[in-house]
Amino acid sequence: MVSQEHYIPEGEKAILKPMHPTSVEGVDDMIRLGDLSEAGLLRNLLVRHKQSIIYTYIGSVLVAMNPYQMLPIYTADQVHLYHERKLGELPPHIFAIADSCYFNMRRNKRNQCCIISGESGAGKTESTKLILQFLAAVSGQHSWIEQQIIHANPVLEAFGNAKTIRNDNSSRFGKYVEVYFNKEGIIEGAHMEQYLLEKSRVCHQAPHERNYHIFYCMLSGMQSDHKKTLSLGDASQFKYLTEGDCLTCDGRDDADEFGRIRAALKILTFSDRDCWEIFKLLAAILHMGNIDFQSTTMNNMDSCDVLSSNHFSVTAKLLEVGDAALDKSLTHRSFMTNREIVTKPLSSEQATSTRDTFAKAMYGRLFVWMFTKVNSAIHKPQTDEPSYTRKSIGLLDIFGFENFPQNSFEQLCINYANEHLQQFFVRHIFKLEQDEYSKEGISWKRIAFSDNQKTLDLLAIKPLNILALIDEESTFPKGTDATMLNKMNTEHSGNKLYMSFKGNHGMSFGVKHFAGTVYYDCEGFLEKNRDALSMDILGVIQKSSNKLLKLIFEKEMNTNSFRQSLDSLMKALALCQPFFIRCFKPNDKKMPMVFDRNLCMQQLRYSGMLDTIKIRKLGYPIRHTFKDFLQRYRVLLKSPAANCCAAICRAMIKDKEDWKIGKNKIFLRDHHDSFLELEREQELYKKALIIQRVMIAHKDRSNFVKKRRAALVLQKNWRGHRDRRQGFARLQAKVRSRQLHTEYMRRRAAAITLQTQTRGYLARKDLKRKKDAVILLQTQTRGLLARKTLKRMKTDAFLTAQEKEAQERIALELQQRLEELLKKNEEAAKSQKKDEEDTVENIFGFLPSAVGGQEGPAPEGFEVRKEREKEKEKEKERERERERENDEFSFSKFASLHFQGSSTHSYIQQRLRQPLLHHEDEGDTLACLTVWWIILRFMGDLPEPKQERVSAIADPIQMNLGQRQARRLSSLVGLDQPEEQPKPKMQAVQEEEDVLFGERATYDRPMTPLEKLHIIVGYAIVRHDIRDEIYCQILKQLTDNKNHKSTNRGWTLLSICLGIFPPTDRLTKYLQSFIRYGPSEYSSYCAERLQRTLANGERSEPPCWVELQVGKNKKPISVAVGLMDGRSISVTLDSASSSAEVCSAIIQKIKLQDTYGFSLYAAMYEKIWSLGSGSQHVLDAVSMCEQEEKRQGKEEQHAPWRLYFRKEIFTPWHDCSSDQVSTDLIYKQIIHGLKSGDYQSDKEDDYVQLAAKHYYVQHGSESSMETTNKIVRECMSMTLIENKSVAKLVQMVHSAHTQGPYINSTKPAFEVKAEIVQYAQEKWPVYFSRLYEAEIISGPSVPQDQFVVVVNWKGVFFQDVTEAAFMQLSYPEVSGIEMRIVCLMTPKGMYELKVVKGKDFVELVNMFISGLKERSQYAVAIQDLSRQEDPTLLSYRRGDVLYIIKDGEYSSEEGWIKARNERTNQTGAISLDAIRILPMLTRPTEETLVTHVQFAHIPSGINDNCSVLITCQYSCHLVPLSIGLREPKEGGRGKGGAKERLWANSKEPLKQPLLRSLQGNSEICHLASDCFTDILPDYPVKHVRTPIDLTNQIFGPATARVELRDEIYCQIMKQMTNNNHGLSMERGWQLLWLCCGLFPPSQLLLRHAQRFLESRTREPLASTCLQRMQAIIEGRKLPPHQVEVDAIQNNSTQIFHKVHFPNDTSEIFEVTSTMRIKDLCRNIAKDLRLSSSDGYSLFVKTSTKVVSMDSKEYFFDNLRQLTDVVKKGKKVKEATPTIVPYLVLFMRKLWFNVIPGKDITADLAFHFPQELPKYLRGYHNVAKEDMISLAGLLFRIQVETDKSQFVMIPRMLKDLVPADQQRIMTPDDWKKHIINAYNKQAGITVDEAKLQFLKTISQWPTFGCVFFEVKQTSEKSYPSVITLSISKQGVSIINPKTKEVLVMHLFSKITSWSSGNTYFHLTIGNLVQGNTLLCETSVGYRISDLLSSYKDMYLNEIPRSSKIQ
Repeated sequence: MVSQEHYIPEGEKAILKPMHPTSVEGVDDMIRLGDLSEAGLLRNLLVRHKQSIIYTYIGSVLVAMNPYQMLPIYTADQVHLYHERKLGELPPHIFAIADSCYFNMRRNKRNQCCIISGESGAGKTESTKLILQFLAAVSGQHSWIEQQIIHANPVLEAFGNAKTIRNDNSSRFGKYVEVYFNKEGIIEGAHMEQYLLEKSRVCHQAPHERNYHIFYCMLSGMQSDHKKTLSLGDASQFKYLTEGDCLTCDGRDDADEFGRIRAALKILTFSDRDCWEIFKLLAAILHMGNIDFQSTTMNNMDSCDVLSSNHFSVTAKLLEVGDAALDKSLTHRSFMTNREIVTKPLSSEQATSTRDTFAKAMYGRLFVWMFTKVNSAIHKPQTDEPSYTRKSIGLLDIFGFENFPQNSFEQLCINYANEHLQQFFVRHIFKLEQDEYSKEGISWKRIAFSDNQKTLDLLAIKPLNILALIDEESTFPKGTDATMLNKMNTEHSGNKLYMSFKGNHGMSFGVKHFAGTVYYDCEGFLEKNRDALSMDILGVIQKSSNKLLKLIFEKEMNTNSFRQSLDSLMKALALCQPFFIRCFKPNDKKMPMVFDRNLCMQQLRYSGMLDTIKIRKLGYPIRHTFKDFLQRYRVLLKSPAANCCAAICRAMIKDKEDWKIGKNKIFLRDHHDSFLELEREQELYKKALIIQRVMIAHKDRSNFVKKRRAALVLQKNWRGHRDRRQGFARLQAKVRSRQLHTEYMRRRAAAITLQTQTRGYLARKDLKRKKDAVILLQTQTRGLLARKTLKRMKTDAFLTAQEKEAQERIALELQQRLEELLKKNEEAAKSQKKDEEDTVENIFGFLPSAVGGQEGPAPEGFEVRKEREKEKEKEKERERERERENDEFSFSKFASLHFQGSSTHSYIQQRLRQPLLHHEDEGDTLACLTVWWIILRFMGDLPEPKQERVSAIADPIQMNLGQRQARRLSSLVGLDQPEEQPKPKMQAVQEEEDVLFGERATYDRPMTPLEKLHIIVGYAIVRHDIRDEIYCQILKQLTDNKNHKSTNRGWTLLSICLGIFPPTDRLTKYLQSFIRYGPSEYSSYCAERLQRTLANGERSEPPCWVELQVGKNKKPISVAVGLMDGRSISVTLDSASSSAEVCSAIIQKIKLQDTYGFSLYAAMYEKIWSLGSGSQHVLDAVSMCEQEEKRQGKEEQHAPWRLYFRKEIFTPWHDCSSDQVSTDLIYKQIIHGLKSGDYQSDKEDDYVQLAAKHYYVQHGSESSMETTNKIVRECMSMTLIENKSVAKLVQMVHSAHTQGPYINSTKPAFEVKAEIVQYAQEKWPVYFSRLYEAEIISGPSVPQDQFVVVVNWKGVFFQDVTEAAFMQLSYPEVSGIEMRIVCLMTPKGMYELKVVKGKDFVELVNMFISGLKERSQYAVAIQDLSRQEDPTLLSYRRGDVLYIIKDGEYSSEEGWIKARNERTNQTGAISLDAIRILPMLTRPTEETLVTHVQFAHIPSGINDNCSVLITCQYSCHLVPLSIGLREPKEGGRGKGGAKERLWANSKEPLKQPLLRSLQGNSEICHLASDCFTDILPDYPVKHVRTPIDLTNQIFGPATARVELRDEIYCQIMKQMTNNNHGLSMERGWQLLWLCCGLFPPSQLLLRHAQRFLESRTREPLASTCLQRMQAIIEGRKLPPHQVEVDAIQNNSTQIFHKVHFPNDTSEIFEVTSTMRIKDLCRNIAKDLRLSSSDGYSLFVKTSTKVVSMDSKEYFFDNLRQLTDVVKKGKKVKEATPTIVPYLVLFMRKLWFNVIPGKDITADLAFHFPQELPKYLRGYHNVAKEDMISLAGLLFRIQVETDKSQFVMIPRMLKDLVPADQQRIMTPDDWKKHIINAYNKQAGITVDEAKLQFLKTISQWPTFGCVFFEVKQTSEKSYPSVITLSISKQGVSIINPKTKEVLVMHLFSKITSWSSGNTYFHLTIGNLVQGNTLLCETSVGYRISDLLSSYKDMYLNEIPRSSKIQ
């Protein structure tokens, strides 16, 4: 613009004013202009245009001035600068508007639109592309869909843009791009709409204008051979391209553009075939334009012919039609009359018009088809949950207002569309805003504005408008443009906005638009509006073989489609929050830095900018509801206030006029939205700093305290160490020695004192006894002497001396005889003591002898060797003693903890004054002292009494034995005294008493070892509380016991006790430790006995003589068990052997299959009783037999007990054919029973028939009286033989045999045996029964209270003492039976019984009932159900008989079975809850059916009074209202059902969700119901579902929809409430475990869910679920992975996953459900001891690709995303589980700060194995010397130091030398050089060689690069195949042949990238005119991921480095 001077007249100078300061320099936002005038606005735009500032704000409206040059303001740095910044925070920019759209869409959850308007050439298209580029960049995913959306523009521009006089790239169509975002703000698709393509441009262009770009690009850029195929030349050869006389466009390279178009078409999934078909049609259009016509006359009518030319034939060839057909369609036109089709020729002008119409239609249809194709590529289905409606940002790029010298129908439509957009702008900016003020009561002075509504009324809204008249005239066959114009002039001549042409000639009219008056030429209006092809053209198209041509003409085009699509566009815009961009062009000459004031003023005026500024300045365009405003800006509220919104505004916005309070909303100025957002962010930042400060302070304080504590510990220890170095150790030793000496002296003195006192006491006691004896003796002696003296004195007085001498001699002889007698008494006492020792020796004669030297002379050196062995033994003993002392569970520690008083753990030979352990019961105390006495006597530590003490008290053992018949020893109260005697008290015994505590006359007698054992063990059996005492006493006597004999006896006693009764848990570990350190000959033996006792339980009887006998060799007891067939089976027993173990051993030996009902029997004399086949101890029965034998005065060892294996009871479903061995044994048992008289029958014939069958079994058809006699004696009892003569019985049996059915048959003997067994089963059920003594407690009346309950295969019977049954119950009549008191439920009522062995009774009946139900085929319905809508389920009525179908389709364990209704004959699934399976094998009678239906209410569970334990658990029904649960419905399943059991386990599907909040949404309700159906573990479905399928269906909707998560929790907890089904509960806990690791419940449900888990303390998964629930914070995105499901199915709460490493190793790592990938990487790095986890990543390797895992994602979520892609691609059959193979790898991904030698572990495990393949593939540029050196290193790594492998070097070259360098030398030369290098490197290890290899290649610039070989098609200067190298510096493009780096792009220069399935796209430089690299590769995803990782690393490194600084 040339500067000019203007002179102001003197008269006008007075009105001049100084320029406002804001107009001097210009402002960013024109609202802030002080001079609000047109001149002020123009001045501001001018100033900014001179400064190359093209963007200016008017509030939130952007004014964009086209600079007509490239400005450096569209780089990637600018994108990052404007992202997440508030509008107005930075200078105006189109990126700021785009970011505001993006921000508002995410914040307000509302669709946005950006209306870009302006004249043609103002820059609308470029603005649209910039916004799209920005949105793709901030989406940040570098996804292929983003590039497809961006690259749709070049394609559409090529086909829809052209050069005009005003714009070199003018859009000749309008488009509306709607970009879709998911809830994370990521682009996931787009949709485009096109409006009114200018088709006339295909045939006609104005001067200096071009046709559409695609024609020129195709002719310039297409390969010559392709052009030759299409007969194409250059543009000058085609009329359609030369009419505008403009073939080129400045600044546009058509050849390069064609390459970009081809690349874009590939990105948009156009195949090469599609492209070729498009180019064929374009070529056909060009050739069609060159077809000419010659006028002729035919039948006096104008006609024409096609001039012969090559173009015509080429056109027909390209369209794939015949020449004649095309000729006729162009030169003739057919019409449809009432009767026929009439064809008339066309003139040359009409033929030309037809040709052009065909070309325009073809191009227009092709354009629409391409639009559809593009939409199919960029439109993707929604990935978020269905409840979330994805949001969008719409961009409207539509043709600008046009006013040419000659305007046609296209301009009218274009300007009509611009009128609509102007009205939308006016309505939004002026109308709606001012109406809102009035509605909300805001005082407001309305602003006048220019409204174009009347223009719209004229054009299209009011009746008879212009467009309506055009449409109306188009429908008339005879309508012309002239008649149309006349109608318009007639209708609108009075309208001021309509102007008719004032000239005498012309076909024009004018309309006053908002941008000015435009005159339109009517010629061709109707033809363009009709846009119809002739029938002939359509016929040719139908006959064409060109598929694309036929395809684009398939759909009928609507003539009113433009108006309809425009109306739908306006409706869509009205639903969005709009942003406006007003594009201005500074001049018409497209010159930079030129500002045309008049043109800009004109644009300012018609766009209404001045009015816009006024309303934006004075108005309040920002408005919020009170709730939204307060919710978002509450943080700005400084203190509580009544009117919070007003308080916030008063505090933050100083000017009161800048905000207003309405009735429902608050109104703000335009700039205050950004201001408040900034203030909010700052306030949140402050609060975050406070939180961070507190948390960091807390963390630092904790660290400081820990460090200070650690420092104090270090200081203390260092000082102590320093002091100890200077003699402190010597001092400490001295002190310790003195302390030990003092302690020793103290203990010695105490011991001496104790010894002194003890010896003194014993001495005094002995002295007293002797003194008393001496005194007595002296008294007697003195008396005797006195009497003798007196007698002598008397005698002396009368006797002579001789007589005196004789008397003295007699006295001396008496004295000598007395001395001899005393001496004999002493010898006798000594002999008696020796006899006692010999007796004890004889008892324990089996113990090892301690006497040596009896084996003969010792070999030479034996004594030395013996001494050495003794030393070794002593050393081992000392070592064992040290281990025992250090053992955590040593007996000494137990003694110190639990022994009372001064008792120690060591051996003593003294009497105990109190037990070792404390006992509350005084009887237990006395019993302990008695046992101690017996133990001392048993071990020989006390002598046996010399003779039995006379006592009036009978021996309690003998008394008890006399009363025991099949009884238990535990019935006794005490063994040492009768019950009626009071228990002696400890205080009553004086110190001098000579009787031990607990000692009684009963035991003060000589006893056998077995009797002592019975006493010791008997007390343990009776008194459980003293068992630990007994063991402690034995252990005490075994500790430090130097008496070898006593020790052996003690271990024998211990081993026997261990086999009888176990210790308590308190002592068990200490006892096991004691045994472990015991003598080797006893240690393992005792340990085994203890384990057996713990496993099989305690005994109920004392040990038997057999057990004592086998203690000699410590081997099991071998016994013989008799079979009924006469065989004897030898089995081994021990003290813990049970009848079940013996039966199992016998079953295995005889190979018995049908095992049930066989039991072990014990027999003695004529008595026999069953030991069952359960936990009954066999030796208990033996002990009882021995005691019975002793009671009869015989020896125990002579008891004649026997064991038998017999059939005890039949099952109701017994099948003789199932096992021949079983049948044979039962048969022999029956024959034996007949002989012995055990089995009796009322009829003699029964015996005869059985004998006849036995005859046939034994001898077949042979018949003789002798044999019959033998048979009779084999199977007839003596009673029967005595009653009947043998002869008669023989005759009867012989007759039965000969006349029987078998003698003439070939029936196998086995079948006859089976008949005998079946007869016995049917005839004698009572002989095959189990009997239980019972007493009735409550229930229906019975004849007597005590009776016998008989259980056999027929049912349950009550018998009286006469064995008469007074009540019989078949199993169908027993509806249930439970424990603790036996509750027998029958139709007559419930009997509560007290049954001996009630547990066995209940188990037996339940087993029979359950077994019958399993085998039963009959059931009865107990309720009604009609499910006609679901054919899977069976409909039935109450009482219907149902036949169970067992085809495996449904599992009864899951609660469903398949059945057929007898009444309806229909088949389907039925719930077990709705039926009663009948325990019977035949069809039920009607009486049985009625009984079961009537008593269906009787529960099968435990009665309230009989309940063992009811645990009060928390269930969700306790709080239904507080968590939002709905109310249960009335009426359950069927008619007349009870209230819905909403909060308890159910087997019926839900009709509605449990939560009230989900009701009303049909989709949510359906999903919730489906989830519950999948949670039901047993609901019938047609297809088998794997566990992973079920978890997908259960948790899939909940992970996608947050509102469903609480519902899933409630459904799972509901199914776990009142659920007694074990399998169902197990699956419920597994589901809950998975659920707790996927997402947390809401805060409302969290407390109740926690209480639910806390109340299930017995469940092992409850605590784990609680921990998982508390650990999960953010929910997972996907259902559980297969690994998680497999883990919990295996009852493992720990999940382990294998991770592989590059060095071909792998390790297992624990992975939790809530572990993110970055945390797992840290754990792996820590475990491998890597210096850091930075740069490492996890990868998933499948059969097709290796994909890096996202470090921010949950491990299992990301693993599932990557593996599910492969799974979806596989074709598998329905219901077949698909296992996708994959590996998880851990490798280095980013190569930064990698210095070989810095981290040796990383070098060896990762760097070397990852770099070696790159080197061998030849990616590096390597010198020959380096290759030789590295080959030597690699050879050393391969063979280490094995030089014999030198000969293998030629074969190993591929592993030593890069692949492309192996041929530079011969193999022998390589061998020579490699050996030389190998020898030079001698002395280094393999690891050192690897490290040296890394150090060498680390010097190369390509070290750490990742290489990709790709094929590029976008850059001609590059080879077609290139190598992309990505490193920490950037992306390098390398020539793979020369290894030359062609170019290197830094990351900062890379604008965008994306990858598809087979392509990778890279943009470098500016967003507008950046360089594009398009590569064909299948690993584009890896390139994209690597670029993103490096760029993220730098972005994260910048704030980290700035923080450090």
